[in-house]
Amino acid sequence: MQTALWVLGILAALSQGIVFWQWIAARRFPLHKRRDRGEPATRRSITVLKPLKGTDPFTRLCLQSWLAQDGASAVQFLFGVESSSDPACDLVKDLIATFPRMDITLVLCPEKQGINSKVSKLIQMAKLARHDIVVLSDADVKVPPDFLSEFSSCLENPRVGLVNCFYKMSNPSTLAMRVEAVAVNADFWSQVLQSNQLKPMDFALGAAVGIRRQTLKEAGGFEVLADCLADDYQLGNRVAKLGLEVCLSPVVVECLEPPSSWSQVLAHQLRWARTIRVCQPVPYFFSLLNNATLWPLLWMCVARSTTVTAVSALLFLVRSGIAMDLQQRLTQEPHGIRQAWLVALRDLMGAGIWLASFSGSKVTWRGVTYQVDSEGKLKRA
Repeated sequence: MQTALWVLGILAALSQGIVFWQWIAARRFPLHKRRDRGEPATRRSITVLKPLKGTDPFTRLCLQSWLAQDGASAVQFLFGVESSSDPACDLVKDLIATFPRMDITLVLCPEKQGINSKVSKLIQMAKLARHDIVVLSDADVKVPPDFLSEFSSCLENPRVGLVNCFYKMSNPSTLAMRVEAVAVNADFWSQVLQSNQLKPMDFALGAAVGIRRQTLKEAGGFEVLADCLADDYQLGNRVAKLGLEVCLSPVVVECLEPPSSWSQVLAHQLRWARTIRVCQPVPYFFSLLNNATLWPLLWMCVARSTTVTAVSALLFLVRSGIAMDLQQRLTQEPHGIRQAWLVALRDLMGAGIWLASFSGSKVTWRGVTYQVDSEGKLKRA
């Protein structure tokens, strides 16, 4: 028993230390920073690829944010759909009428280029791209007006092969989404920065990715990602293997999603967990060490000591305070200590998902069940 108490106590302290390290890494990153206003803006020609499938109440708002950009001399927008019957077609046609001076094209992508339908659309849209810089992004991403100019500036450095950025979950409208928002707005981006302190970034985050067409060609094009679940991760990994840098822009984008139930959130989190487990098995296995609620809670339950309970409570308060600060830094909105219980719920849910991720390699994506192999590729289950 004494040995177990010592082990749990060490794990409780270690988890707190890892979380504190993440916080320091996040504090050092110039999040939301813009270039010097006195610096002349470089105008770049950019092709934006937007794969679409259906619409929701936020799709128009998100797409319009891309059409209201400044700082680019020419922007070509390609919106890809699988079928002319997709509701997104009417929305795109309306946007073309609303923004008649913008270079907007609705692209029908009927060919099945692999299992990943998003990548299938990207393959077909990329053939129509006219500009050297290609930016790809999901339909649920809303961007600030200066996004393209700030984001693409990273590619001025010839050593940079790909640029990506952090994203925030802006509209968690259910309890399940509010718990998931802790994972996205507090933990995920700080963990990425912590990882980058150990080694150069060798993956990409999929909310928005910028890449030169030549670099994309050298990395194998979108075709090599046609059967990959984590296509964003794989693209960044291939660029890094070319000896080029994967850059994190300090600009933050928003992800706007319709209400999700507990079952939908859990399925999404499990898919995400199994994807990371396949892509980075060793780091993922040890990721449970940073669960700064689980280990103090186990320590407290086993010890049944007033002192251990007090120390565990203090550790939890520190963990919650750090999570609230990280969320506030990313979202630029206040997050009071009254939401601390969401952090505990997120950590305990995360421990359950971590355990469940090892129970199989099946994931559910858009209503279809797939098997993920050791290379991160999808096969119908």
